[in-house]
Amino acid sequence: MAIPIAYNIRSVRVRWVSAVVAVVGIAGAVGVFVAMLALANGFEAALATSGSPLNVKVRRAGTNSEMESGVSLDETRIIGDAPGLARGADGSPLISGEVVVVTALPKAGYGTDANVSVRGVSPLAAQVHDVVKIAEGRFFQPGLAELIVGRGVAATIEGLSLGSRPRFGGREWTVVGLFDSNGSAFDSEIWCDARLLNESFGRPTGVSQSVTARLSSIEAFKVFKDTLTSDPRLSVQVQHEQEYYASRSTMMSTLIRSLGFLVAVVMGIGSVFGALNTMYSAVAARAREIATLRALGFGPLSVVVSFVFESLLIALAGGIVGCLLALPVNGIGVSTMNWQTFSHLAFAFRVTPMLMLLGVSFALMMGLVGGLLPAIRAARLPIASALREL
Repeated sequence: MAIPIAYNIRSVRVRWVSAVVAVVGIAGAVGVFVAMLALANGFEAALATSGSPLNVKVRRAGTNSEMESGVSLDETRIIGDAPGLARGADGSPLISGEVVVVTALPKAGYGTDANVSVRGVSPLAAQVHDVVKIAEGRFFQPGLAELIVGRGVAATIEGLSLGSRPRFGGREWTVVGLFDSNGSAFDSEIWCDARLLNESFGRPTGVSQSVTARLSSIEAFKVFKDTLTSDPRLSVQVQHEQEYYASRSTMMSTLIRSLGFLVAVVMGIGSVFGALNTMYSAVAARAREIATLRALGFGPLSVVVSFVFESLLIALAGGIVGCLLALPVNGIGVSTMNWQTFSHLAFAFRVTPMLMLLGVSFALMMGLVGGLLPAIRAARLPIASALREL
């Protein structure tokens, strides 16, 4: 028969000091574990949510990113004639030939420079990129040295507020608008006229690095892709815009997760030793209780289950406390270098229910490891010798 759960709850309450020590140790490990995963989750989310399901990115075949690519003006026109494209009110295909440069601008509050992505887009970009909404000011006018700036980069880089005049690429620009893309990677970019950006950085006019095209429907992707990849005049690859940006997060998110697991495991080992110490102390202090339970007919398996349950109870409390400690970081804005693009990316910690569930699972795993050996020792205590101590 099983030992009543009330016995374990009473035991934890009586020995609350050692239980609290174990809870604090487990909570610390879980808090770090969840916070680091939330950091990686936020980084991934900033890129994975970039773009629209209806948008595709066309770039030179064989290139890994748009910065390595090149699409000529003639090729852009051929792309615009492909079937499956959405069209504007005037019948023009909704495509945007785009170029990206990385320029160094001062990081707010640090006194050092950060690499910021400046994206040159076409006048149709506002219709193509429907996730980008002007929050303050207006869209730039084609042909003028005007900028619109993502909220993320405006908050982390100096001199990008509405009306400011930053200088890069050999000319002075004017910030005429701030835009919001709901926390995506676009929020970390500066946008301007593609032709002027090419001129400012000495690039050939009319050459884009990629073309973002808006489809008439999600189902149109296959016919659009097949048309372009089979055209002998083109050598391009076609990819969903969201898929492209999600692939840009792989290296950095893996690094953050690896570091997070490493730190959490090191802290977790310490927490396991703390749980071992707590449970071994409980076994030593309750030798007579355990012997009495055995004498009353409770078998070794019941004792093992009871002590493991008690350890899991302590671990569960530690896991819940650790998750609550990590919860306040949710939504806190940070920025870092995306090593796949070598550019500045602003994003926010993202604590999700799944991460909290993983944190509690991590705590229960520590509780299981920390309680199993003491539970086996308790079950193997000699009944006669323990009872003689009464």
